[in-house]
Formats: sequence, structure tokens, C-alpha cells
Amino acid sequence: MRILRGALAGAIAGLVGAYAMERFQALWAETEKRARPRETAGAAKDEPTTVKAAERVTETILHTELPEELKPVAGEAIHYGMGMLSGAIYGAVAEVVPIVRAGNGLLFGAALWWLADETAVSALGLAKRPSAYPPSTHAYALSSHLVYGFVTETVRRVLRLVP
Repeated sequence: MRILRGALAGAIAGLVGAYAMERFQALWAETEKRARPRETAGAAKDEPTTVKAAERVTETILHTELPEELKPVAGEAIHYGMGMLSGAIYGAVAEVVPIVRAGNGLLFGAALWWLADETAVSALGLAKRPSAYPPSTHAYALSSHLVYGFVTETVRRVLRLVP
């Protein structure tokens, strides 16, 4: 029962963590735009990995293309779904292996960044190899995942205080 409660708390916390991560990324993008308006104004952006994942899911399960107007919401669904799933796994493991909570979730955030962004995303063909991106892209992704991990652990810990 303890592991199940941990997973539930982790899923809720992961949802909140995913929201915090999204807000952090928006702040980062806005700050970058103000710091370098000319560079960011004309910069071509790849489609977000979450949208590429949503397209893959739609094609695999529904055997159809994801309509253009649904791409933003489908990408958000993937982002929040991944946040909840990662949080649930984390919450369950945190119940039995306390070391995963090290650094108030920063270890979790860093590990998730390494496994998801640096390994799985390119292995699944949703992005180029990590070496194809500049260090600033890795710093952005790592920072985002550290925010996610910290917020997820903080919320998980508070939820686990509730009987």
C-alpha cells in the first residue's frame, strides 16, 4: 500500500513538476529573446519533441496523421503525461529507496534529463544525436529537468505527509 500511495503522490507531484518545468522554459525563452532579440527573431525552431512523440503515437495507434490544429494540445498531453508517469515511478521508488530523493529531487531531475533527453529521445528518432546540439541547449534541458525534479520531490514530500 505504501508503494501505491507513493506512486499516486508522485503522479500528482509530477504533474505539478511538469507545469513548473513549462513555466521555467517559458521564462528562459523570454529571457533569451530579450538578451538576443536578433538571434532569436529569425531562428528556425524544430518541432518540439513532445509534438513529434504525439505524431508518432497518433500514427502508430490511430493509423492517421495528427491534424495541425491538434499538435499543440497533443504535445502538451505528452509533456504532462510524461511528467505524471515519471513522477509516479519516482514516487513508488522513493518509498523503498530513499537515496533517489537526494538533493530534494535534483538527482531525480538530472537522471531523468540524462535518460530522457540525452538518451531515449534521440534513440527513438525524435531528435538528433546529443552531440548535434550546442552546450546551451543541454544547459537549458538540464536546468528544466532540475526544476521538474525539485518541484516534484517537494510536492511529493508534502503529499506523503497527508495520512
